[in-house]
Amino acid sequence: MDADNLYAVLRSRDRRFDGRFFVGVVTTGVYCRPSCPAAMPKPENLRLYPSAAAAQQAGHRACKRCRPDAAPGSPDWNLRADVAGRAIRLIADGLVDREGVSGLAARLGYSERQLHRLLLAELGAGPQALARAQRAQTARVLLESTGLGAGEVAFAAGFASIRQFNQTIRQLYGLTPTELRPRAFGYPATERGSVEGSRAVRVEVRLAYRPPLDEEALFTYLARQAVPGVEEGGAGFYRRSLRLPHGTGVVGVMDGGDHMRCELLLADVRDLAVAVRRCRVLLDLDADPREIEEVLGADPVLAPLVTARPGLRAPGHVDPAELAVRAMCGQGEELAELVERFGEPLGSPAGAVTHLFPPMAALAEVVPIAEALVTGRLTLDPGADRDEAERQLRAVPGVDERTAAYIRMRALADPDVFLPTQRVRQAPASWRPWRSYAMHHLWAAA
Repeated sequence: MDADNLYAVLRSRDRRFDGRFFVGVVTTGVYCRPSCPAAMPKPENLRLYPSAAAAQQAGHRACKRCRPDAAPGSPDWNLRADVAGRAIRLIADGLVDREGVSGLAARLGYSERQLHRLLLAELGAGPQALARAQRAQTARVLLESTGLGAGEVAFAAGFASIRQFNQTIRQLYGLTPTELRPRAFGYPATERGSVEGSRAVRVEVRLAYRPPLDEEALFTYLARQAVPGVEEGGAGFYRRSLRLPHGTGVVGVMDGGDHMRCELLLADVRDLAVAVRRCRVLLDLDADPREIEEVLGADPVLAPLVTARPGLRAPGHVDPAELAVRAMCGQGEELAELVERFGEPLGSPAGAVTHLFPPMAALAEVVPIAEALVTGRLTLDPGADRDEAERQLRAVPGVDERTAAYIRMRALADPDVFLPTQRVRQAPASWRPWRSYAMHHLWAAA
């Protein structure tokens, strides 16, 4: 993108570019989304960054008006399956906070130095800086949407000390933690409830996305796939239980107009960033629907379907292991029996959500794919290599080609998976790299 085209993009305030890159302004020291409504700076005062962390490392603080740190993620990371893409997904899932950069490097089979160099080249920031940016955003959400004390917020967001927390917030937002609080969006004060009998924190988060979004199709799909007791859905809402690294929780998602409203009840508030990331994957909120529809809309079979359902998403899942078991067992009585027999009851039901999905260890003796996950013969976490995962899946007894492809599509959020249908037996090459979205258009039409 040359300078003239870039300036035209910034003048258009096009939300599609939010999260793809960030704009730093030398004279003010802030960085913004491309769609920021503030007055346009002179071209010579602009600096471009591939990530919020890169802008922060360059000394810029987040714009208070457009909140660039809360922009949708770049859709490029949904598509890319290389080491950088896998690293980004693992960092977003909190692995650096739990196991450090050494744990991330070991998971990817790289040295820490190699990984740092790779991410610096791709995103302008290393893994520690990327994780730090995520911690700061988590802290901001907690300060604005809960009544937790600053110390509680600091450790819940993953900071090692109060001093580090205070320094980071002041550096990245130009405000102290106390000063951030009065700028909240009017979220309700923290409520305490019960998840598995413990004291839980209720947090409401706004999930940004690139329009358009077909909310009706999204909620209908999730409602039809819902496992009784674990999930429920209906017109304009979806709710389910969550099994997270530090505890459990319940999430409810509703349409919020130009964003998704996400209400979380967490047994351990340290799980906030992970829960938000998994909900984004579930709802496919980092996609760029116009980019996808430009490709699929050029096909004569898909063109009328794309026109009829603009913004159709390809939902992922909050728990790849759970999705794999569900793919093997189907959506019928067998799943309901597994939940009844092995599922863990919630301390306080939320609507029709009464249980957690059974842990893999409890299912290992009755479901072959659970046994493969427990023993490590199958890896389906956010950093899994998609091709290798499919090979591992095909080695599990009872997993055929179609089941493996469906698991790859949803559990690993692969945007380019095709499953033959009665209407289309083979996907044209022109559908790449968005064949998963083509499948959802065909299913919605059916």
